[in-house]
Amino acid sequence: MNKNIAIGTDIGGSHISCAAVNLVSGHILKETLAERYINNQAQASEIISSWAEALSTVLAKVSADQVKGIGFAMPGPFDYVNGICYIRGVSKYENLYGFNISDAISSSLDVSKDFLIRFMNDASSFAVGEAWTGSATEVTRSFSITLGTGFGSAFISNRIPIVDGPDVPNLGCVYHLPYKDGIADDYFSTRGLLARYRNVTGVELPGVKELATLAGSNKIVSELFEDFGTDLGIFLAPWLNKFKAEILVIGGNISHAYKLFGDALESSLKKESCSCTVTISKLMEDAALLGSAYLLDDDFWKSVQHALPLM
Repeated sequence: MNKNIAIGTDIGGSHISCAAVNLVSGHILKETLAERYINNQAQASEIISSWAEALSTVLAKVSADQVKGIGFAMPGPFDYVNGICYIRGVSKYENLYGFNISDAISSSLDVSKDFLIRFMNDASSFAVGEAWTGSATEVTRSFSITLGTGFGSAFISNRIPIVDGPDVPNLGCVYHLPYKDGIADDYFSTRGLLARYRNVTGVELPGVKELATLAGSNKIVSELFEDFGTDLGIFLAPWLNKFKAEILVIGGNISHAYKLFGDALESSLKKESCSCTVTISKLMEDAALLGSAYLLDDDFWKSVQHALPLM
């Protein structure tokens, strides 16, 4: 029997989402979806156990002889070739530092030696998912960003992440690039938006959702979002033009407030002579599940391996 099922897995800051994906149709088997809250401060054994529990739930709902393996969309720093976690200096998963996640998951699930476990950066997984079955399926060159806790991004050509070369910045992403008094991640993230509001008003808000609800009645907030869109366009336009991106796909929690900053972003891009189409992700949270599952596609795996060490 052909093994045409892969388990796509999205590791978030405090959760795991995983589901079986049909590699032929590109569809998530929704009845297999499993999600768990994860205590990211827990010991490594507890985190691995929670991940394995969620994955076991998915595997129990599909025929074992159809499953090719598991693909993980993982935040960095991470050795995506060997499956080793190097997260340190942030308030999540630090107890996994130095752990071989591939070996730990294989052992926890008690799978055979030929059961494949592969890894890719979470932002790259999101972008690949959009290129495979989402908003960027009709184009060759796309650039996808996730606006949320951090500023994720990936340049994609023919579904493959482009991480080096003259058309993209170092590492194939933009969060670390200088912007104003810091780096892009300081501005185009939840942290950045809330800091702007706090600096103007002295008020601390818990999240962007709460900030967005004020926009209709608060001129400061509406202008803050407009400035966010304008600045994002100014920052992105040179790279969109250089890469010759045909479409910009936007996901992440902040994308839900697109009506508050979208016009300013698109206007800003036009002023910077960027004609790239802008769209909100069709897949949202499903994009990373699909992109990580796609690691089990043989042709994609052959093409993406060179990029993994640089993610």
